[in-house]
Amino acid sequence: MKKIKTQVGIIGAGPAGLTLAHWLKKRGIASVILENRSREYVESRVRAGLLEQNTVDIYKHLGLADRLVKEGQEHHGVYLSFDGNRIRVPFGELTNGRNITIYGQQEVVKDLTDAWLAGGEQLYFEASATKIEDFDTPNPKIHFEHAGEAGIIECDFVAACDGFHGVGRKTLPKNVFNEFSITYPFSWLGILAHVAPSSEELIYAYHENGFALHSLRSEKVSRLYIQVENDDRVENWSDDRIWEELSIRLGTEGWTLNSGPIFEKSITPMRSFFTDNMQSGRLFLAGDAAHIVPPTGGKGLNLAVADVKHLVDGFVEFYKNNSLKQLDNYSTIALKRIWRAQDFSNFMTTLFHKQDAHGSFQYHLQKAKFDYITLSKAYAATIAENYVGLPFEVFE
Repeated sequence: MKKIKTQVGIIGAGPAGLTLAHWLKKRGIASVILENRSREYVESRVRAGLLEQNTVDIYKHLGLADRLVKEGQEHHGVYLSFDGNRIRVPFGELTNGRNITIYGQQEVVKDLTDAWLAGGEQLYFEASATKIEDFDTPNPKIHFEHAGEAGIIECDFVAACDGFHGVGRKTLPKNVFNEFSITYPFSWLGILAHVAPSSEELIYAYHENGFALHSLRSEKVSRLYIQVENDDRVENWSDDRIWEELSIRLGTEGWTLNSGPIFEKSITPMRSFFTDNMQSGRLFLAGDAAHIVPPTGGKGLNLAVADVKHLVDGFVEFYKNNSLKQLDNYSTIALKRIWRAQDFSNFMTTLFHKQDAHGSFQYHLQKAKFDYITLSKAYAATIAENYVGLPFEVFE
């Protein structure tokens, strides 16, 4: 049996686990990462592409932003459309210079993985964590299987960054937390296409036919979404039908949607989930293991990185001052931002998705909110500061 000793055992090599490992290393704290999937799978997994100002600043601080700065696209605003009427919310102007950067999650993972392995650190791909034990003692253990061999990581702390279906969330004692969840009555059909973006900034659009979003991944690749029923299937949507529907939903006077070869299609359910406690003993959850938000607000990856910031603060205090006070307060601190992100994600989702008949009471409530954004600089600023991410000191 393979035995590994380290200070922090990390389960999951997504943005949360990799960011945590790098940040701990910078502070002189050792860690080992287990990842259930192959490297090829993790680095090709298409997820979020929107990085808040906080997230970009963290990667710059860690010395991991060279390619992000070179290839990422900083956006200084966002377009919002309702029934073909389009307005722009300027980020920097309303938030004292804070903005977002478009850079795919899979690119973040590639950068962090390359840097971790180049530094000679331990990351085991296709290593399945099977059990976490003794996390209520100072000597927790992670049991895992790798290359047909059983292994144990003996550590001071366990950071479960292994997603909703991972062993971390399943191990958290049921009597220490409550779960909250919403399943929305619609999904997103998302596409990636080899075509130059039709807008330099994102476009969120309400239309009688349903929601649409124009996003992008690079100067040559566009990322677009349309609202569909939860039981819809990708096979029901030909390329021609997708482009026609996107053109209708995103359409506004004097603007044309570029179309091109679609190389990926997928349907994603829209849901919110989180627990009101993210720790037990020396086991801590971070990222999707603790919370999921609908992608409308672009908060998923950014919440994971925010969790990591609070964990790092706690681990540094422990190893520097032998104090568990900061770690004991991890959930309390992290949940302040999580609740804010859940609310903003829900707000953006309910504002731009068709939820009831066009012209219904619900529709007019949505339109009233949109109209108020056009009238009130304060309301627009509220959207802008939530979108780019509130500074950490706001919640501390």
